[in-house]
Amino acid sequence: MSSNRRGSAGLGMGKEGYQKGFGGLGRTVKMFFGFFPKLSILAVICIIVSAGIGAIPSLFTQKILAVVEEWVDSGDYAGAKPVLTKYLVVLATLYVLAFLLNILRTQIMAYMTQAFLHKLRDKMFSGMQKLPIKYFDTHKHGDIMSHYTNDIDTLRQLISMAFPTMIECSITVLVVFAIMCWFSIWMTLVLIAGVALMFFVTKVVGGGSAKYFIRQQKAVASTEGYIQEMMNGQKVIKVFNHEQEGIEEFNKLNDALYEDSSKAHAYANILGPIIQNIGNILYVVLALAGGIFLLTGVKNFSISGMAFGISILVPFLNMAKQFTGNINQLTMQINSIVMAGAGAQRVFALIDEQPETDDGYVELVNAKIGADGSIEESGERTGKWAWKHFHKADGTTTFTELKGDVRMVDVDFGYEEGKDVLHDITLFAEPGQKVAFVGATGAGKTTITNLINRFYDIADGKIRYDGINVNKIKKDDLRRSLGLVLQETNLFTGTVMDNIRYGKLDATDEECKKAAKLAGADDFITRLPDGYDTMLTNNGANLSQGQRQLISIARAAVADPPVMILDEATSSIDTRTESIVQKGMDKLMEGRTVFVIAHRLSTVMNSDVIMVLDHGKIIERGDHNKLIADKGTYYQLYTGAFELE
Repeated sequence: MSSNRRGSAGLGMGKEGYQKGFGGLGRTVKMFFGFFPKLSILAVICIIVSAGIGAIPSLFTQKILAVVEEWVDSGDYAGAKPVLTKYLVVLATLYVLAFLLNILRTQIMAYMTQAFLHKLRDKMFSGMQKLPIKYFDTHKHGDIMSHYTNDIDTLRQLISMAFPTMIECSITVLVVFAIMCWFSIWMTLVLIAGVALMFFVTKVVGGGSAKYFIRQQKAVASTEGYIQEMMNGQKVIKVFNHEQEGIEEFNKLNDALYEDSSKAHAYANILGPIIQNIGNILYVVLALAGGIFLLTGVKNFSISGMAFGISILVPFLNMAKQFTGNINQLTMQINSIVMAGAGAQRVFALIDEQPETDDGYVELVNAKIGADGSIEESGERTGKWAWKHFHKADGTTTFTELKGDVRMVDVDFGYEEGKDVLHDITLFAEPGQKVAFVGATGAGKTTITNLINRFYDIADGKIRYDGINVNKIKKDDLRRSLGLVLQETNLFTGTVMDNIRYGKLDATDEECKKAAKLAGADDFITRLPDGYDTMLTNNGANLSQGQRQLISIARAAVADPPVMILDEATSSIDTRTESIVQKGMDKLMEGRTVFVIAHRLSTVMNSDVIMVLDHGKIIERGDHNKLIADKGTYYQLYTGAFELE
């Protein structure tokens, strides 16, 4: 399987890849705080205060032990009782406060996390809708889907778990470190030596973990992309008995995912136990050091100036355990950070994709056309349309009636630079004409229609629509004037009526039914279990291919466009159904400019102009009778001398 271009580049393991990953993390945090500035501050305050409170009890432990030592030495239990009670009440109050702050923090973080992901998905999807067709032609759909699932999930883990844990552990580490210095700097220095070893191990093991976690993200995307391809192509796979080959190809991708994931988690899972055991060893070392200090009577060196004793050693050992435990927690967040870095890099790469450019300024408006041919804009739907053309040179505005006159002059085009698909294409379609394109697959038929609706822009030449250069027309308005029926039918989850209305969102039920009758779809629709209210799912899998195509034709019919593009519109319909559809199509095409792409010559015989393409060039043009008389390529196709393919 070929790798996704952007996925391969974006997840490279070089220095640039890491910089992009951490840049993505920075943008994630900045965006998160930008969306919820006040709640974010409140959440951070809750984390800091609760973490600080969690580190303070060691101070009270020392004081309680000091009071107990004094009570044992003096025997004054009555004097010690109120002091101990006061300390215990303060401790209980602090714990209750920490508990309440944690509850508040978790609720705030839960809301902010889901709201942030909601906004981020909206931002991704809104941006994706504005991308050019070329993006979807050059990127695997499964890989794009992984942005919304796996990549987003890594950010969820970062925001909801890793980020709060890092703040909490960092605050705890700082507070505990300060208290340990307050108690004994000698003991703290012993602790620092052990922590330095922890950081060294984290750097070595964590670096290996990061490399494989990033590779894992890429492998997941590739695997998901392949699975989606296989799901979409199940019929083809089965008819060609390609199951075993599909399994073998999947196994390769799955093995790669397994290798990267197992190595990533092997590094990650070994880090925790190593750090934990270093902490345990450090605890023993500190206990021995403390014992030596007690036995040898080494003078305590501390900020507080307190003498070193049991009341310091016991809470210090507890704090050391707390300190190393939080260090361990911090190191365990490396996995989430690395994965989130890779996920954020991919998410923002999608968000940052350049949207489809549109420099057009000519608009399509409702128009009133007078008896004298005068045109003025109307605020109501009139059934008549005009191009509203603002002329920058003199500041005037003119209106041109939308008729459907399409002309291409000396057009060259290539999907890749230096590889032309169309060469010197010149054609015209006057209003009401039916223009057909005939030629072998790859001759350039569909490419011509892609250029008319500006899914792609030409390299050279001109395309004019009602005398206006299409580059000057806003793309949305241009496409609104075009009806499109593709060979590959796409139906959406919803009722049959919803799918027909997709062509014109404000269409009434009667208009949708009229369009269905025109397309020849009403007969089978009324025989469905719920008629027009029958629910369609999975691209209309519960319908035949021909029925799905009839609905797509009805969808184009309800839009009532002046120009129709029929790209193999009847290729999936049997001959009997085709004759029914053809009658409806003939009614649909009356008074419209129609571009037809077809392999069945029977569907183009009544065209006003038939153009035969070969390797991106028009080699013959004329109506059916003229081309038959010329006895060229079209004649040979018609008589069966050779096939289109």
